Amino acid sequence: MKLSHAVGGAAVALGAVAVRDLVQKRHALQRNFPVIGHARYWLETIGPELRQYIVTSNEEERPFSRDQRTWIYASSKEQNSYFGFGTDVDVEHTQGHAYIKQRTFADKLPSDQDHNWTLPAAKVLGGPRGRAKAFRPGSVVNVSAMSFGSLSSNAITAINKGAAAAGCLHNTGEGSISPYHRNGADLVVQIGTAYFGCRDEHGNFSLPRLKAMVESAPVKALEIKLSQGAKPGLGGLLPAPKVSPEIAEIRGIPVGKDCSSPSRHTAFHDVDSMLDFVEMLAAETGLPVGIKSAVGAMDFWEELARLMEPRQRGVDFITVDGGEGGTGAAPLIFADSVSLPYRMGFSRVYGTFAELGLTDDVTFIGSAKLGLPDNATVAFALGADMINVAREVMLSIGCIQAQKCHTDHCPTGVATQNPWLVRGLDPVSKAERAAVYLRTLRKELTRVSAAVGVAHPSLITCADVDIFNGDYDARSLASVYGYKDGWGELGPALREEVLRFMHLSDHFDEKGHTS
Repeated sequence: MKLSHAVGGAAVALGAVAVRDLVQKRHALQRNFPVIGHARYWLETIGPELRQYIVTSNEEERPFSRDQRTWIYASSKEQNSYFGFGTDVDVEHTQGHAYIKQRTFADKLPSDQDHNWTLPAAKVLGGPRGRAKAFRPGSVVNVSAMSFGSLSSNAITAINKGAAAAGCLHNTGEGSISPYHRNGADLVVQIGTAYFGCRDEHGNFSLPRLKAMVESAPVKALEIKLSQGAKPGLGGLLPAPKVSPEIAEIRGIPVGKDCSSPSRHTAFHDVDSMLDFVEMLAAETGLPVGIKSAVGAMDFWEELARLMEPRQRGVDFITVDGGEGGTGAAPLIFADSVSLPYRMGFSRVYGTFAELGLTDDVTFIGSAKLGLPDNATVAFALGADMINVAREVMLSIGCIQAQKCHTDHCPTGVATQNPWLVRGLDPVSKAERAAVYLRTLRKELTRVSAAVGVAHPSLITCADVDIFNGDYDARSLASVYGYKDGWGELGPALREEVLRFMHLSDHFDEKGHTS
């Protein structure tokens, strides 16, 4: 009797769905094929998961392939991150694949006994401009800009604690310093177009509030965000329902009201006034000051280099973000088609400064999918001095590339403010995973540098990398990106400095043993 009731109830329910489908006019598929038409939408909903775990090959998926995610997951858990039985990449035919040239013999290479794989930056941040608080970053690998609000409180806490344990800088993102950024890591404060954390009641930049914020936390540098790779030239809107009392207090905005981030700054209006703004911030805080930008039209960069050539004003660092950046949600056209990919954009910016002999005066930071050893190696060969990682460190703390960051439904609690989902992310255990991943990436960079025969990734040059052109053809990295002799290399004084602080030994192996 109970079974018959259940069957009858199901039949009634299906009949009701069929009637509804036949009379509704929004969906032609359901109107023509009642009940069974719903299967199409269900399959569409779970399509990404089917492709991710069943359909695609190890090297096929984007933005991160299964092999890339596997390496990050294994690295963060201190598991075996080796791959057996050869590469999944069809290297001879894959356009753009980088081939790193190992050397049979080498001079002395670095030893490293602390198991933290310490890898300081080659340049002193703010040193060439004589900033009062200039410093040498202790790691060439650091955490890129991700705000509290876009990431959850537990995610920011885990990343900050992990960065502290690994000795890395943590960029706050434009959302200001939250309580979750105050877990031990040194900070780079990002100043966005809405001036969150350093704005007055009208939304204009406020120097007193910036100085108060800087004095309240271990801030090592300031980064003016001009644009980001995910959505260059596009402002943002934080809708009223997301402006909680906590976020309102952190960002300095009214509770429960829409908050618009304009597409451009109001504190300056051109390159000349931007440099005045940079010098004012540096003088008032003593901190190194830099800019972050995606790369589009080159007139901005040409004028910036020209105005910096007399060495009277200048930015201390330039963070170049590639168009493949992805921690910010964006319209499809911006994600796919606005701003140059990282390698092309970085090489154009670097070349603009190299033409005027300014590259040793600026710290170049790369950002956009550089948390993978091969991409990072190419970035250093092109002239990057440091790299910032974002999505990769998100993966290390549990992100599964569900690509639901913009929906507030991130299933692992990384990119959501849903309390139930956030509680699933344990910041203590995930902090350790973030730290292990960051150390492992430094270890891989040290090892590949040793394979190339140099003591530090900043000493890898364009001559050490070829780019496959498909069909068994390869071109040098320099010829692909139009580099002249010496571009992408440190000056003699900086090279000597790197060799001194890397504590060179007679022998190096992948376990850090020396003899």
